[in-house]
Amino acid sequence: MKKNVQLIVLFLLAFSLKAQEKATLIFKDGEAQIVEAFNNPNKWIRHDLWVETTFDSDGDGKLDRMYVGVTRPFQTESEGLKLPIVYESSPYYAGTAGDAPGLFWEVKHELGEKTKPRTHVEVKRIGERPIISNSQIKTWVPRGYIVVHSCSPGTGLSDGTPTVGGENESLAPKAVIDWLNGRANGFTSREGTETVTAFWSTGKVGMTGTSYNGTIPLAAATTGVDGLEAIIPIAPNTSYYHYYRSNGLVRSPGGYLGEDIDVLYDFIHSGKEENRARNNKVIRDTEMANGMDRITGDYNSFWAGRDYLNQMKTMKAALLMSHGFNDWNVMPEHSFRIYQKASEMSLPTQIYYHQNGHGGPPPISMMNRWFTRFLHGLSNGVENDAKAWIVRENDKREEPTSYKNFPNPDAKQVTFYLNPGAPGVGNLSINNSNSKVKETLVDNYSFSAESLAKADFTNHRLMYVSPILKEDIHISGLATITIKAASSKPAVNLSVYLVSLPWNNEKEAKITDNIITRGWADLQNYQSLSKSSPLKPGKFYEMTFDFQPDDQIIKKGQQIGLMIFSSDSEYTLLPKPGTELTVDLKETTITIPIVGGKNAFKKATN
Repeated sequence: MKKNVQLIVLFLLAFSLKAQEKATLIFKDGEAQIVEAFNNPNKWIRHDLWVETTFDSDGDGKLDRMYVGVTRPFQTESEGLKLPIVYESSPYYAGTAGDAPGLFWEVKHELGEKTKPRTHVEVKRIGERPIISNSQIKTWVPRGYIVVHSCSPGTGLSDGTPTVGGENESLAPKAVIDWLNGRANGFTSREGTETVTAFWSTGKVGMTGTSYNGTIPLAAATTGVDGLEAIIPIAPNTSYYHYYRSNGLVRSPGGYLGEDIDVLYDFIHSGKEENRARNNKVIRDTEMANGMDRITGDYNSFWAGRDYLNQMKTMKAALLMSHGFNDWNVMPEHSFRIYQKASEMSLPTQIYYHQNGHGGPPPISMMNRWFTRFLHGLSNGVENDAKAWIVRENDKREEPTSYKNFPNPDAKQVTFYLNPGAPGVGNLSINNSNSKVKETLVDNYSFSAESLAKADFTNHRLMYVSPILKEDIHISGLATITIKAASSKPAVNLSVYLVSLPWNNEKEAKITDNIITRGWADLQNYQSLSKSSPLKPGKFYEMTFDFQPDDQIIKKGQQIGLMIFSSDSEYTLLPKPGTELTVDLKETTITIPIVGGKNAFKKATN
């Protein structure tokens, strides 16, 4: 009997000691590991609050408050555990306008002409408290992070107004980060005075998200806010000019022909119903209407204020960018331009590119190493890893190939010249024939870019192809075209594609089998992006601009083709067919960044 009592006492003592054990973080191979004590969703603490900002963007005389949701392990309450934060903010959490009829602008009209007004819509707000979103939670809470979400200004239960890249969309996440560091006030209700503190926060914050949700981390980082240690933007929109315009041309994002910045405003405006009329008048119908300029497509102060490249001076967060080379919605230049600038600023910077379309985060191990290093402070050497990670054409997205940088340091610009062949196919050659020929195409948006690329003969495009490749060619970086052309009208769309031929018509064809890269421009902006001038019919103008960045291996047996055409049925305004675009072949060249340079191309084509 006495022995049994002793065993019971020892058992209770052991149980008591085990119950007193506190949850501890686990790290392996430089990554935060799943901690079983954090991995029970039923025990996660979820609550919401409102963080007061420094601005009043809805003009109601009160500082705007942002709606915030928190998900954290229960040990942050019972054991006094403090953890870093993974934070995602969005304008989409409370619903959008969806596919409302008439929401987009009409695109079938002459260049330089106004079109009929579009339809405005009201967003019906959705969502239930206290869950703003479930994104990021299952990934990061079990690994020892707290996940925070917030609705951006003028959306959901957040005060304010959407500005689509305006200053308040940078200051709003800054306020949330300030609150997480004890520098801003949080409240238990939207209008009340009862405060709430982030006593469970270490103050170290990492942000991530995709598309608009990936833009907001960069917006927050440009404020230089203390505590934002690292960001992982995925397919972020880093400039609304680059999103809705291209080298002076009015251009739509892929899949959304006729969208513009005011359309996106209507699409996300899910905030207070009583504030919407005022917001519409001040932001959409005044600031946007006066600044967006769908007539000329010129770059101006309105667009400059919505370009985060212009605001990076105070940025100090470590940056891991992710993008798809075939993202024709938010195009790959968006990440490349920020990556370049951050590298120049000597910030810890890496870029991950895959070969698919919109979205697509880096492998979880890459993200984990990034956040482990900069949020948990574990010295895992991630800042010394390769700067560029590129998924090769037939590889899985979780298996990128590492490179010293992007563009590939071994890539050299190779100049190609155009030899005549219209209405058939001309030659793309590294030898300058000094051809004095001028070739003409006739604009007709009824023919898709794909149909034009596949055609043997057509007067609606010009095509110039390289010799057949006998070895693979690796392209890495920015192709650039200098084109000298004349239009039969005062304005003309200019579209240029690099394609891989013959075109693969199979259902299972990858986009990399056919499209190498694309570019668009308005010849009226031949002197400046900020000032367009009507073209004198028949007069030749020279303009130089870049294609979208790319890193692609063109397989042997293929030919590299430069296709020049006018209106692009998927991306540009669509004027009546008939405008003639004439190209001076002698004064038109394209440079393509080829790994190994000219010698590699010669070797591949004998």
